[in-house]
Amino acid sequence: MDSRPARIALLEQLQAEGVRFMFGNPGTVEQGFLDELRSFPSIQYILALQECTAVGMADGYARATRTPAVLQLHSGVGLGNGIGMLYQAMRGHAPIVTLVGEAGLRYDSMDAQMAADLVGMAKPVTKWATRVVDPDSTLRVLRRAFKVAATPPYGPVLVVLPADVMDRDTAEPVAPVSYPETRSLPAPDTVARAAALLADARNPLVIAGDGVHFAGAQAELGRLAEVWGADVYGADWAEVNLSVEHPAYAGQLGHMFGEQSRKTTGAADGVLIVGTYVLPEVYPALDGVFGAGVPVVHIDLDSGAIAKNHPVDLGIVADPKATLGLLADALGREMGLGRRTAAAERLRRHAAQRSAALAAADAREEATATALELPTLALAQEFARRLPSDAILFDEALTASPELFRRLAPTVPGQWMATRGGSLGVGIPGALGAQLAHPDRTVVGFTGDGGSMYTFQALWTAARYGLPTKFVICNNGRYKLLEDNIEEYWRDQHIPAHEQPEIFDLSSPAVDFVSLAGSLGVAAVRVEKPGQAEEAVAQALAHRGPFLIDLVTAKGKG
Repeated sequence: MDSRPARIALLEQLQAEGVRFMFGNPGTVEQGFLDELRSFPSIQYILALQECTAVGMADGYARATRTPAVLQLHSGVGLGNGIGMLYQAMRGHAPIVTLVGEAGLRYDSMDAQMAADLVGMAKPVTKWATRVVDPDSTLRVLRRAFKVAATPPYGPVLVVLPADVMDRDTAEPVAPVSYPETRSLPAPDTVARAAALLADARNPLVIAGDGVHFAGAQAELGRLAEVWGADVYGADWAEVNLSVEHPAYAGQLGHMFGEQSRKTTGAADGVLIVGTYVLPEVYPALDGVFGAGVPVVHIDLDSGAIAKNHPVDLGIVADPKATLGLLADALGREMGLGRRTAAAERLRRHAAQRSAALAAADAREEATATALELPTLALAQEFARRLPSDAILFDEALTASPELFRRLAPTVPGQWMATRGGSLGVGIPGALGAQLAHPDRTVVGFTGDGGSMYTFQALWTAARYGLPTKFVICNNGRYKLLEDNIEEYWRDQHIPAHEQPEIFDLSSPAVDFVSLAGSLGVAAVRVEKPGQAEEAVAQALAHRGPFLIDLVTAKGKG
């Protein structure tokens, strides 16, 4: 191959890999290869006004396509701004190839302006981080980055591109990325051993996470739960790993306090873990998560997740889709007719109890909404009535999520994505990334008033590119999740309840989201009463460009 600057070879490799978008915020040290984009019209640069919004869009795009998204950040300051959202992407296993520019190798000893150990900064929030130091290894490193990002467990990677290396010539040829085949099967005796360990359970429990989604194993998970008569609880669950309408779906284990989860996990007499580790919480239980002597089987392609925090009796590093199918068959044989009949009756009984509890909760919420004249329920019902069946919903509504998403029930894989990792602000840019991945589908991003202010400038990007994404700000005038969590902390520490900290209150001064959205080129309306929901939803869905609804979710706030 003829020699050309490494900055051009880099873009040739991206083009050959079918990259459609580069998300980013440009800087001087990247201007060399960014300027060359003019010769690569198949790659569109999506401009963000701040690095967090660029990372959030890449995260949403990577999740919606399950292929690597390309992200460009600017040197130390740009990477620093994006690290919090890269942490979010790492926790959520989003395959992102992050390209970070720097002035050059020749300046390493100068302690120059913006100089930083970019690889060191990125290591805690990426699967792999490296620096290109020779132009003839540019494409080799880039291909490795794509492979690492898109090999389970997926995750973000980072490649530092010194400008002086990118300006030097290379004859390195473009070649396809080699992605390993990971659909491995366990040995038959391993499957038989798992079935023997689990078959006698009378109160079986499945703890499932997003590894099920990445493997496309939703149907197999549902069938195993039916055969075993098991409740399925989510942990690290931000995709549709099982339809919420499936009789085995029992809800989510606590994302915050391990003692809440222990009430469920400690009652089981047989446990199957698949596609997650145990347990991804802020304050996890340190021991005694499962009852003494309870058999635990763990299936995952991520060997690091198995027995990460608590012992298991059998860990199986294999494809969840194929393995769950084999295990369901083996359990059916091992259990025999009597135990299978009891399992079916147990599942029917538990599903009926959950259905009755949800109906009672719905009735309470409807009574509360009527008494307080709050519009959250009405808005959810209108979206449920009007949204097309293939709509994509990005959920960062947090404390408003239960009321909204019981009516907008996520049932189809890829239809619903939730925030992950604990950092705020992914709701708006994540929805934009999903919209770019699926330009012909309706995408609605839900976020809170506090969370939205981390990345509200992403609305400008929506307007700039004419993206038809819809947004809902769940506006309660405060950090409600913090209020809920500190009350749990008070109970745990036996501290008498008292007035909430003033710093959780966002109502003074109140943010005018409608005017703020308008200043960024996005049409918006405020919904304060249930009677306004129908017109607002109709207006949002009929609008050809981006549209925002400022939804008041708490009386006297926002």
